[in-house]
Parts: sequence; C-alpha cells; structure tokens
Amino acid sequence: MTSMQYFLLKKEKTEYRSDIMKDQALYRGRLDNCPLTFALNQIGGKWRLPIIWALSKNGTMRYNELKRDIEGITNMMLTQSLKELELHGIISRKQFMEVPPRVEYTLTDSGEELIPALKALANWGNKMKKHSIANFT
Repeated sequence: MTSMQYFLLKKEKTEYRSDIMKDQALYRGRLDNCPLTFALNQIGGKWRLPIIWALSKNGTMRYNELKRDIEGITNMMLTQSLKELELHGIISRKQFMEVPPRVEYTLTDSGEELIPALKALANWGNKMKKHSIANFT
C-alpha cells in the first residue's frame, strides 16, 4: 500500500467516525440536561465509586495501594478509571520525577464535596436494604 492509499483510507475512516459522532446527537434523551443524570454519569461505572471511596478513606494513595485496596480490579480498569476521574476533575494525579517514578492520587476539592452525598446515599441504601430484608422474612 502506498502512502497516498494509506492517507486516503485513513481519511475515509476518520470521516466515517465523525459521521457516527454526529449521529449520536440523535440518540439524546430528555434527561440529558438533568444535573443528577450528569453527576451520576461522572461517578457511574463499576470501579469509579470504589476508587473514590478508597481515596476518601485513605487520603493520598499510590497506584499499587489502590490496586491492593480495591478487590478484583484489573490494571487496565484501574488505569482507565483513574484517567476518567482525573478528566472529570474528581481526582488529581501528581507525578514525581524520581527513579523509580512515583505517582500519587488524591481527591480534588470537587471530589471531597462528593463524599457527604455518597455517605447520605449509602445511609439511604442501608435503610432500604433493611426494609427489603424485613419484608422478605
């Protein structure tokens, strides 16, 4: 394949992807502007809440400490979730230029503001769980 053929093929794929992205606007729902939906999308997912919770309990943590603290998470999922949480401004990543390299993660101010809401949600969940168990026994 010549470089020109590669360029044209790559351009065609890029245009195809951009068309898909434009079409995603068609699938928007009426709850897209809801602040609660927005907030839940920021912290939703299987691993984001456990990461936030671990950082709230322990303060600053390194990658391997998080890996040990969150049972069952893979390296790929931890890395991806940390990047997403950093992108959303919930955690901060500080890299130290030393040998071996050291990276620490902490909750940002926005992440800290989230903790009381998560505790309230956990309390509500406990009440609902007890109520549910009481109804089935």
